[in-house]
Amino acid sequence: MWKNGVRFLNGQPTWLIVSASFMLLILGWQLLVSWGNYPAFILPGPADVWSQFLIVMGDGRLVKHSLVTISEIIPGLLIGFLVALPLGYLLAKSPLADRLLSPYLIASQAIPVIAIAPLLTIWVTSSYWARVWVAVLVVFFPILVASVAGLRSVPTELYELMRSLQASRGQIFRKLEIPAAMPVLIAGLKVGATLAVIGTLVGEFVQPKSAGLGFLLVTARYQFKTDLVFVVLFTLVVIALSLYGLVVLLEKQLLHWRMRT
Repeated sequence: MWKNGVRFLNGQPTWLIVSASFMLLILGWQLLVSWGNYPAFILPGPADVWSQFLIVMGDGRLVKHSLVTISEIIPGLLIGFLVALPLGYLLAKSPLADRLLSPYLIASQAIPVIAIAPLLTIWVTSSYWARVWVAVLVVFFPILVASVAGLRSVPTELYELMRSLQASRGQIFRKLEIPAAMPVLIAGLKVGATLAVIGTLVGEFVQPKSAGLGFLLVTARYQFKTDLVFVVLFTLVVIALSLYGLVVLLEKQLLHWRMRT
């Protein structure tokens, strides 16, 4: 429920609930480290991770590597969306294309991306675009499924109404199919926004380059700097949440009529 621009859950502001749960998480983490008496290279405490965060922020490493990773995530998400949307429309509208292409698309998902990623490093000479295409592969299928499901969910009665009004194919697409499929499509984009982070990280693992959060994560692991590993992981979470939040804002703009309802 929304009130004065603030979202409430069980009578409490959402931000308050989220803040309280985060503080409980930090407290539980610190208690686990204290009671287990773990060394820092096995499980660092919140204070150790925070100190390491200040170090890598101060020397600029975290910002530098984060910008590289973000510059790979966003093109991967956009390309995956732009490729999946027209193909999803083709599969939703053409039974022949569905029968011909669906088995291959489904079979492609049985192959782990980590197995395909080394091939991309051979076929794509640019290490940057090799990483981007790994993200595209991860993002593509969820958005494709969402676009097909959204277009197929349009009620037949609405098509009949549009035809009775002598609407053209383009008008049906703009005024009926896109608005009707948009909720499901946005849901697929939310999933793709988080998966793009995973795909890019896989690409950075497979295609080594002295930049990116994947490179920083591997370097920290080899140096047994577990606190730096946690910093990188939390940074990836923040990036994923930020992308998800942007999609939510897009949803509010495109589906404002549905939000009011």
